Amino acid sequence: MKRIYSQVFLTIGILCSTVLTAHAQVTADYQVVPLPDQIVMQKGKPFVLDKNTVIIADNDGAMTRNAQFLQEYIRTNTGIEVQMGSGKVKNAITLRLDQTVPSKEGYRVSISQKGISISGATPAGVFYGIQMLRKAIPCDTVSEQVILPAADITDSPRFGYRGMHLDVCRHFFDTDFVKEYIDLLALHNMNVFHFHLTDDQGWRIEIKRYPKLTEVGGYRSGTVLGRNSSVDDHTRYGGYYTQEQLRDIVKYAEERHITVIPEIEMPGHTLAILASYPELGCTGGPYEVGHFWGIYSDILCAGKEETFAFMEGVLDEVMDIFPSKYIHIGGDEAPKTKWEKCPLCQKRIDEEQIKSDGKVSAEDLLQGYFTRRINKYLTQHGRRLIGWDEIADFGIDTTATIMSWQGSEPGIKAAAKGFDVIMAPSDYAYFDKYQIDDDYFEPKLIGGCLTVEKVYNYEPLSDTAAPQDASHILGVQANLWTEYIPIKELAEYQVLPRMAALAEVQWLDPAKKDYQQFLPRLDRLVQLYRKYGLTYGLHVWPELYKQNREVF
Repeated sequence: MKRIYSQVFLTIGILCSTVLTAHAQVTADYQVVPLPDQIVMQKGKPFVLDKNTVIIADNDGAMTRNAQFLQEYIRTNTGIEVQMGSGKVKNAITLRLDQTVPSKEGYRVSISQKGISISGATPAGVFYGIQMLRKAIPCDTVSEQVILPAADITDSPRFGYRGMHLDVCRHFFDTDFVKEYIDLLALHNMNVFHFHLTDDQGWRIEIKRYPKLTEVGGYRSGTVLGRNSSVDDHTRYGGYYTQEQLRDIVKYAEERHITVIPEIEMPGHTLAILASYPELGCTGGPYEVGHFWGIYSDILCAGKEETFAFMEGVLDEVMDIFPSKYIHIGGDEAPKTKWEKCPLCQKRIDEEQIKSDGKVSAEDLLQGYFTRRINKYLTQHGRRLIGWDEIADFGIDTTATIMSWQGSEPGIKAAAKGFDVIMAPSDYAYFDKYQIDDDYFEPKLIGGCLTVEKVYNYEPLSDTAAPQDASHILGVQANLWTEYIPIKELAEYQVLPRMAALAEVQWLDPAKKDYQQFLPRLDRLVQLYRKYGLTYGLHVWPELYKQNREVF
């Protein structure tokens, strides 16, 4: 008998546990998260998964990995050891590529007494079919047999971009947790990992051409306590990933059909750069890696050619590590107070004949010039730029992609201008917020409340958006900023189970969304959270949440 523990209340370490009992036989349930598009139950006897079952896959590297994932998932869920096979055999789960599946990430699963077939136009589609099966198989028991009722299941995602973000600058997380985070994305049918690698409070990526970025910028000499109080812990803090580690992370994600998009902030949120190479600032310093949260007025100097040469050198190594189509360059929260007083920035404004239009300052338009130069460099290397929604107002052209964080409205406006847009509005998709209004029994966080239900009910397409504008909405992402999230257990707690609600926003036809019907499916998904020993919030189960508080 095996006991699996899941910490559900971080502040005092209360544990809830699930006892795994042995059953000879359990039955699968296809009502999973995210809900498949069509589940058609069929007449006839079910498929019986047991120790005699074999997995057969097309002779392809990605498909072989898919088969290995399925083998591992079955073992983890049930304790049943299935084997790999080939040819035509009885009692088989067959994985195959099928170009008749209309969506590149869609899948078909056919289940009958004779066998199970999981097909997709691409290995990614087959992978999502495997995830459906993984979540359909009960995991709260050790079983000798799993009964899978006869059915035909077809599915495809609503959006092609389904992302989650992780900030490792404010607090650093080791590669083991980054891989765990990627595994969570895979479990929830997500395909983009937005890796926030640089900020004022730390530089986390090895750049061999500029070693001081990690030697100096990778560490701060202290961290403010609480919400920017006057108390500092004066404790050196930091860390970074080597290029070898990052390549391993990229490969790990790729095997799970997830693209890693790195974010290298510029021209703001760059205090870690300036502490390392002060000559890139307007004043020359001295600068220090940030102890405080929020926005700093010191940003990269746009008047120096050295700044552009430096950032291009950084991007050369970033692009060598990350093969992603997109490179995120931030662009948000860049105060222009230093540019207003900087002779070189003002000279650049004059030389480029940048003039305020009365709505946007010349200095903000100088950021547009900065961004256009970086965009051109990325384009020359076959990449595309993503930036936070501020850049859409500063004169960047529509070859850039906008990530809308200041609500949905900036994204809708950007789409109307012809920009491709990723929706990540702070009011629906910032998972650093509390999950409940009454936060007395919650860990200390940034503030605000974002419930699972509110995440679930988010609709990224405006009712008033023209069809051609809606076509520019590539997808949806949630962000985890980590100013107040120093450990992996709290990171898990903040994203789970809100990630499940987000998964249905990203994947499911909105006409089929129903929060009350989602909750019992979430109950079953949480069994997997417990199986993997994950920390998750109990807020959608009020009685259970209350019971854990009553121990006080």
